[in-house]
Amino acid sequence: MSIVITGATGQLGLHVLQALLQRRVPAEEIVATGRSLDKLADFAAQGVQVKTMDYDDPAAVTAALAGATRVLLIAGSEVGKDRPAQHRTVIEAAKAEGVELLAYTSAANVDISKTILARDHKSTEEILADAGLPYALLRNGYYFENWTDQIPGILAQGVLVGSAGTGRVNAATRADLAEAAAAVLLADDQAGKVYELGGDEAFTVAELAAQISAAAGKTIAYKDLPAPEYVAMLAGAGVPETFAEILADSDLGIARGELLVDGDDLRTLLGRPTTTLAQAVRSAIPG
Repeated sequence: MSIVITGATGQLGLHVLQALLQRRVPAEEIVATGRSLDKLADFAAQGVQVKTMDYDDPAAVTAALAGATRVLLIAGSEVGKDRPAQHRTVIEAAKAEGVELLAYTSAANVDISKTILARDHKSTEEILADAGLPYALLRNGYYFENWTDQIPGILAQGVLVGSAGTGRVNAATRADLAEAAAAVLLADDQAGKVYELGGDEAFTVAELAAQISAAAGKTIAYKDLPAPEYVAMLAGAGVPETFAEILADSDLGIARGELLVDGDDLRTLLGRPTTTLAQAVRSAIPG
């Protein structure tokens, strides 16, 4: 078997590599691909194959997928790129290689979501449906890390700002989602499966702020802003405007209930409860 992980140098991809090794997949059967191969040095030292891949370079994609049995296509993350076109390059190369399975990291509730990010995922799912190769969809919910990585700044400012209103979301850690991806890559009969992947616990962003307060011993309020004001605030803090618009748009998706995942697919794939809100917050509190 040869399991190829695209985008392996990203935060999710690195977790997937670790999850595969923890499941005792022989390192030589794992192929980690990406543009910044220095990030994969530790895995290469363990025997993982490392190959250069750029979604915008069809020849490099074809070379990286040579001999692949199963492929995890991690969605491109470059803002402003034609991500469906990038994904099509990988999908076509995987089909030509005759892979047994391609698993794609899509987004939660892509069928109904009106968010900016969901559009690219929906387009990619349509490409997959027309491609004629065995595939599975990993519709990943909202990452806890989108908030927990910001906790030091939130604590410094004493406020958590957003545009999510009272919408509920059941976020998941990248580590949990990566472990689920590894489970699918290693399982039989996955072609045609669609997994909606969210945590066991739904919460509002105000409840997240309360959890940060409890864990840090400092009162953190949630300040809900209209999306244009939130975008302006983020841009004023140095966030690129296009990315600021995506963040605010995702919050609006939460407000509409589009990022609330139904079912227990993630728990089932993990074979255990998902990481809780309290656990995710506690692990991110400085000190």
